[in-house]
Amino acid sequence: MHPPAGGFPPDEEPLVEESTVNRYSRQKPSDRLHGTYVIFFLLGIGSLLPWNFFITAKHYWMYKLQNCSDRAGPAGQAAASDLRDFFESYVSIASTVPSVLCLIGNFLLVNKVPASVRILSSLFVMLAVFLVITVLVKVDTSAWTTGFFALTIGCVVVVSSASTVFASSIFGLSSCFPMKNLQALISGQAMGGTISAVASLIDLAAAADVTDSALAYFLTADIFIVICVMVYLLLPRLEYSRYYMSRQESPSLATVPPGSSVEDEAEPGGTANTPFLAKSTGIPPLRPILQKTALLGFCLFYVFFISIIIFPSLSSNIESVSKSSGSLWSTKYFAPLTSFLLYNLADWCGRQITAWIQVPGPKSKLLPVLVLLRTVFLPLFILSNYQPRAHIQTVIFNRDVYPVVFTVLLGLSNGYLGTLVIIYGPKIVPKELAEAAGVVMTFYLMLGLAVGSACSVLIVHLM
Repeated sequence: MHPPAGGFPPDEEPLVEESTVNRYSRQKPSDRLHGTYVIFFLLGIGSLLPWNFFITAKHYWMYKLQNCSDRAGPAGQAAASDLRDFFESYVSIASTVPSVLCLIGNFLLVNKVPASVRILSSLFVMLAVFLVITVLVKVDTSAWTTGFFALTIGCVVVVSSASTVFASSIFGLSSCFPMKNLQALISGQAMGGTISAVASLIDLAAAADVTDSALAYFLTADIFIVICVMVYLLLPRLEYSRYYMSRQESPSLATVPPGSSVEDEAEPGGTANTPFLAKSTGIPPLRPILQKTALLGFCLFYVFFISIIIFPSLSSNIESVSKSSGSLWSTKYFAPLTSFLLYNLADWCGRQITAWIQVPGPKSKLLPVLVLLRTVFLPLFILSNYQPRAHIQTVIFNRDVYPVVFTVLLGLSNGYLGTLVIIYGPKIVPKELAEAAGVVMTFYLMLGLAVGSACSVLIVHLM
């Protein structure tokens, strides 16, 4: 018995068109025990794990830089103070700017280097860098503050570049699978932030010494990267995965001839009418992808542009108004809970909601309006109890509940709107260009992070 043409349920429709021969010669297997879904969820966690573990370990970085400044003279203390106060901004720039360049390189290599090579090599690079960071935890760096900071930033550059190649490659690979697997990948990315925030809180509470806490924390990251390597190697061994991945290896990602039109392509839920083109080992066509994804690309850019300006540079420096009381809540746990954990939980919830609700649609005028409305978060956080502040002295929102509410709304809107746009991107281009479109959408995201991180440095200095 052969499945009828177009027999995929709407939520199971793969992004890449399958040839008629393959479709009728093979029956679609089921995802036994949701194994593929779980693997994509774990790979999603791993794709943003390095970034989250870097920014969430703020207490460790502040300790290392403070410890270094204790032995320095006045000039050295001033330099170390600058490194501490603007550390998140420096990390944001070091992680996002090289990532944009790596995305361009990954786009050029989509048809030339197999996804497995890009994914595994980036995972091993991340593991190697995190092992170096783990070793440095117990190294006394008090005699070389600037050198330690430079080495840390160098690690951020390398690991973020590898993470970008990994994330965009996995996102492109998921375009061959049903939408539920792409949603699992995106939800896993948000869960990575939540896991890093929870791990940081547990280590902070359990370990009396900061270095012991950081050692356990970074070892957790090392172990999880190893898990990502193992589950990715397991992915092609599953019958369900082989069914969809085999079509990526067959003719699927093509180069559109110059002057060809993509206007007749089906929108989400429709059926593509473009002829099945021969696989090319050249560079995917950029112009038709940009034409189709321009508005969605701007929305994705602006969502993360606003988010990276605020989180973590502004949000993690908002202090409890009752800090002078000396309570553990106001001195030790306020920033880890209200900034990192709440934001990541809200971001994850926003991404999960897209599994059930997907409005507004990709062509709705309401979508860019909602994205632009997020600009209001900037004055809300600036006028909260951000410390230290040298220029803008006014604090309007002088209760602890305000940053809590603002952070939840920031995370929810980031997760929901960002996920909607990412999901829509590969669905509005010809299906044979879905993987390349996924890389382009990731480029919009990283461009927003890069520009936003640069602006965050300016805003923090103006505070």
